[in-house]
Amino acid sequence: MPELTDSRLARPAGPAKPLQVIVASAAVREAPDASARLSTQALLGEIIDVFDTKGAYSRIRCRRDHYVGWVSTDSLSPAITTPTHKVTALRTFAYTAPDLKSPVNAMLSLGAQLAITGQEGDYARSEQAGWVHARHLAPLGALETDAVAVAERYLHAPYLWGGRDSLGLDCTGLTQQAFESAGVLLPRDSDLQFAWGGDDIAGWNVSGTLKRGDLVFWKGHVGVMTDAHHLLHANAWHMAVAREPLDQAIARIKTQYAEPLGARRIDVEKRAGQVPHWMAEPVA
Repeated sequence: MPELTDSRLARPAGPAKPLQVIVASAAVREAPDASARLSTQALLGEIIDVFDTKGAYSRIRCRRDHYVGWVSTDSLSPAITTPTHKVTALRTFAYTAPDLKSPVNAMLSLGAQLAITGQEGDYARSEQAGWVHARHLAPLGALETDAVAVAERYLHAPYLWGGRDSLGLDCTGLTQQAFESAGVLLPRDSDLQFAWGGDDIAGWNVSGTLKRGDLVFWKGHVGVMTDAHHLLHANAWHMAVAREPLDQAIARIKTQYAEPLGARRIDVEKRAGQVPHWMAEPVA
C-alpha cells in the first residue's frame, strides 16, 4: 500500500488555504510551468488546498483524491461558493442567458460542480458559469446506478495523459470519473486503484469469469469490463477511449508492454463513502 510520503499524495509543508476552481478544467502539473507534464485535472467547483506559490503557479493538493501538483493561480478563487449540482451530461455549454442562441461562457464536462441559484424555463443559473440546461444537471448527491454506463459515455474521447474531462482523459481518469458517479471515489493512479479498488477475482482469466464493472489491471494501466469479454479503456494504442475484446487487448499489450496483473471487483454498496487510509487524514 502507498505511504503518505508518496510524492503524489504527501501533504506539502505549511498551512493550507482552501481555494475553488473557477475554470472549466484546471491543469494540475508536475512543476510550476506550462510545459510541465500534466498530472491530473481539477474541474469547475472543486475545492483544492494551496500551500505555496511560485510565479504564476500555486502548489496544491486536491481535496477529492489528495493528488498533489501545481495549478495556474488564475484558475482559482478564494471566494468559495458551495456547489449544489453537478454536470451529468458528457459535456454541456454554459450560456450568458437562458437561451440556446446566447453566447457561450464555457463548455463544462461531466462532474463539474455548480452552485445553482435559480431556474428559468429549461435553464438553471449557476453563480460560477452562467446558464446551463437543467436536464444536464443533477443534485450533487445523486448517484448513477451503473458506473460502466457512465464510462461508456466517454467512448471515442481522445486519450490525454493526466486528463479526466470529456475533451481528453487517461485510463484512470476514465475509471475514476465513472465510479465516482456511482459513489465510489477511486484513487488517481492505476497502482493505487489496484491496491484499494476492489476484491481480487480468482481465476479472472478463465473465460466467462469476469462481468460488467470488473477492473482489469496492467502495470500502469487499467480498463473496465462492459461484459464478460469486452474491455473499455482509454489507451495510447487507439489514442482514445475504445471498447475491444479483452483477449485482443491482452495479446496486444503483452507484445508491447506486459502481462496483466489481475482483476478487481468493486462492491459499490460496500465501497460507497469509503476512502483509502492515505485519503482519510485531515485535508488541512
